[in-house]
Amino acid sequence: MRYDLTPATSEDPVTKIVWLLKKSDHLTTEEFQDWWLHSHAPHARKAPGLKRYVINFARQVDDLAGRPTTPCDWDGVAEQWFDDDEALNAAYSRPVSSDIRADTMAHVSRLERIIVREIDIEPIPDS
Repeated sequence: MRYDLTPATSEDPVTKIVWLLKKSDHLTTEEFQDWWLHSHAPHARKAPGLKRYVINFARQVDDLAGRPTTPCDWDGVAEQWFDDDEALNAAYSRPVSSDIRADTMAHVSRLERIIVREIDIEPIPDS
């Protein structure tokens, strides 16, 4: 599910967070995805200064070329774009953020975040 508030471009530098989530063992994949889309996302998208929010669910079967030899340890990845570091800090300093965090931790067994600088690379068209 994609919540595009304003498209981010390489000419429009933003602060971007990539979240990696592993579901709690007590949840099925379907329950975890349902919680993320219908409970967590509606709250997360209200963050002030949020420009874009994208959820990526891991495919349950990876039988495609180039796959690694070890299984993926994550059930999903989220991407959040903010105007700048100050906007991110303001969004995550709200009192409601601690409630959202507590709910998240009740549904995940592992959570990691990476603050990244996105660089768009144009693909070379097929000849």
